[in-house]
Amino acid sequence: MSDWLEHSVQIEVAAPIDLVWNLWSDLEEMPQWMKWIESVKILEDNPDLSRWKLATGNIEFSWLSKINRIVTHQIIQWESVDGLPNRGAIRFYDRHGSSIVRLTVAYKVPGWLIKIMDNLFLGRVVESTLMADLERFRDYVIALEKKEK
Repeated sequence: MSDWLEHSVQIEVAAPIDLVWNLWSDLEEMPQWMKWIESVKILEDNPDLSRWKLATGNIEFSWLSKINRIVTHQIIQWESVDGLPNRGAIRFYDRHGSSIVRLTVAYKVPGWLIKIMDNLFLGRVVESTLMADLERFRDYVIALEKKEK
């Protein structure tokens, strides 16, 4: 038994869409702002595939993710092809000098985890973590932009 949970969070980043897009689309840099992501490695023989490792406390998951759709400055859409079942999209909205970043993530919760944790509690933990990740990303972008000036 397992259930799919989905979460969406968004943030405004006071930086141009080019910079925001370029930083987010460099997947191997994600552990710098995503708390639970320990590593991301793009496969050399297929750049649409990447190996992800999530670790928090005593819980660890990994998966192979495939990019299904990319529209520059607009969307990166993915789904896992093995390991932890997940899918989602990161959307970018150009606000002419600032950018809106909207992250939607859906994942299949393993049955054993459902037995030990309430889905509503798990959902709140995941959503607050994703929002904190977007806040760290915003701060990362702003710090880089200040360095370049």
